[in-house]
Amino acid sequence: MSAHMLYLMRHGAPAVAGRLLGRTDDPATEAGIAACLARASGLEIDRIEASDLIRARGCAQAIGELRGVAVETDPRWRELDFGAWDGLAPAAIDPTRLAAFYDDPDAAPPPDGERWSALQARVAQALAAVPPRSTLVVTHGGTIRAALAALCGFDRRQIWAFDLPYAALVSLRIWPGPTRTVQIVGLAT
Repeated sequence: MSAHMLYLMRHGAPAVAGRLLGRTDDPATEAGIAACLARASGLEIDRIEASDLIRARGCAQAIGELRGVAVETDPRWRELDFGAWDGLAPAAIDPTRLAAFYDDPDAAPPPDGERWSALQARVAQALAAVPPRSTLVVTHGGTIRAALAALCGFDRRQIWAFDLPYAALVSLRIWPGPTRTVQIVGLAT
């Protein structure tokens, strides 16, 4: 089977940038949406998927309207649920607990939040459902990291090495099949 492209785009800047936004459903700013539109220009895509949270869905819909491509939403593309930390700035969280989370997000999840392994499992399910066609997925930073772990085998320390600012785009070429091969073609920040 021939290769296809998978593009993973982080949503544009939300109105409350700089906070841990998991289930918080704030929209992207107009500038954030414009950044995603600019980043998507020139991509050859057949499909668009998005997280069902408005900051990702709104960016995807703007791209879809411009390109004449319908947007499919899927809650499996949501960001990690930060539980009691959701909506907080990192400075408002106990630094020891936050450091433990970044060191091992599965062993030290946010209070009442989602474990890293649960995020990875649902993202792996979402990836398995993507058909072998050129697809843009507009999603979240943690979700992109979980997808890279699933597709490329990066461990939890390696995935934090990727700088994924708002409107970042990871381009992957995928050869499907029982021994799926993945090539990172580009990272635009």
